[in-house]
Amino acid sequence: MVDISDLHARGLRRRQKMFGEDDVAERMAAAGDFGTPLQNIINAYVYGDVWERSGLSDQIRSLVMLGITAASSKPAEFRVHAKGALANGCTAAQVQDVLLLVAMYCGIPAAIETSKIAAEVFGEAPPEG
Repeated sequence: MVDISDLHARGLRRRQKMFGEDDVAERMAAAGDFGTPLQNIINAYVYGDVWERSGLSDQIRSLVMLGITAASSKPAEFRVHAKGALANGCTAAQVQDVLLLVAMYCGIPAAIETSKIAAEVFGEAPPEG
């Protein structure tokens, strides 16, 4: 049995590695004290437990998260996980393929906004103006 404080510490380290210390601190503080219990669960169980499992590589796990967040119309979470995917070594081509699958199986609207976000995050967005 793993100690919850160990899971939390391990998850926080992983989360900071993927998203950067400043982004994690901002997300953890977003709901103030009210959000602290949820952030503790996210650190311990999402990143300290599930993301630490050995069955999938970090790249595959990131690509799955992009598919889930795109398909469920969660663009803010998609943006967060697109940054994590980049940190985990995913390529723009891999993300593009995921979003094409989302478009085919979940509908074009689910892939439109997330494709724009992915282009921004992966530096492939057209110049403004």
